[in-house]
Amino acid sequence: MNLTRFPRVRLTHAPTPLEHLPNLSRHLGGPEIYIKRDDATGLASGGNKTRKLEFLVGEALSLKATHLITHGATQSNHVRQTVAAACKFGLGATALLEERVAGASPDYYGSGNVFLDRLFGATLETRPPGLDLNAECAVVAERLRAQGERPYLIPGGGSNPVGALGYVVCAQEIVYQANDLGLPIACVVHATGSTGTQAGLVAGFEGQNSHIRVLGISVRAAKDAQEENVYRLAKQTWELLGIRGELPRATVEANSDYVGAGYGRPTPGMVEAVTLAAHFEGLLLDPVYTGKGFAGLIDLIRKGHFRKGENIVFVHTGGSAGLFGYRDAFGFADGLPHP
Repeated sequence: MNLTRFPRVRLTHAPTPLEHLPNLSRHLGGPEIYIKRDDATGLASGGNKTRKLEFLVGEALSLKATHLITHGATQSNHVRQTVAAACKFGLGATALLEERVAGASPDYYGSGNVFLDRLFGATLETRPPGLDLNAECAVVAERLRAQGERPYLIPGGGSNPVGALGYVVCAQEIVYQANDLGLPIACVVHATGSTGTQAGLVAGFEGQNSHIRVLGISVRAAKDAQEENVYRLAKQTWELLGIRGELPRATVEANSDYVGAGYGRPTPGMVEAVTLAAHFEGLLLDPVYTGKGFAGLIDLIRKGHFRKGENIVFVHTGGSAGLFGYRDAFGFADGLPHP
């Protein structure tokens, strides 16, 4: 796979570490758990979108863009990293924040990622749930063109074939690190949402003939819809790379049993997963993606889905800044008593 033919900027502190979690592995009594630390990609406290933005911003700059436009939920990790990347390359940034989680605490609307978006100087606009946000971004783009800007539109999560190339790179990294460590990997598990991370991993692993299984734990969509969306993007990414043959449909697998009441809605499993990772490994997960993804992994281990002695890699896609918007879910909203 020749990735040098695609415009790209360098943002990621790569390769990100592949670390063993011995305490949690021992506590759960199942497979050996490793974690791919894509929370440590470096841009604006890190996260998986940094890899995607290397190719998205690369393409934007090749097109002489002056302004990035994107969208996400109120506490979007993707928006935070996108507007930070815009700062780094002297571009304007506008983000549409969808009010996807109704009735949340004041922290949710003003702390965490929202605070950082403002710190980076982004123009933020809110939208009610249920709109076609790509179409809304197109309207904003027309407005900016009338003002003399050259906007570049990035879909939610940076999830298109160009963005997914970032996780083709990640798949290459994981295979290299596993070979270097002599580590046979039974499965790579991660939280799957806008599909770009899973699509890139699937195309990357299959394109290397690695035989590494990928399991996405959905944070929003039902299983059938999520798998169809992932496969569609993985196939487009496969074709963009020019890989010969068909991408097998069986390479795409999602589990939607851990969404709970909906996107961004806390679940007891998420709270437990975040707490266990913190207490046993000093590791910060996030409440929307990795918390639910890791909750799924924990439950599947308890159910015997993975065998003792197998090596499982969990891809940490970042997002710990969002914890500050969810203090009430952990019972910490009141803070410490004053002396």
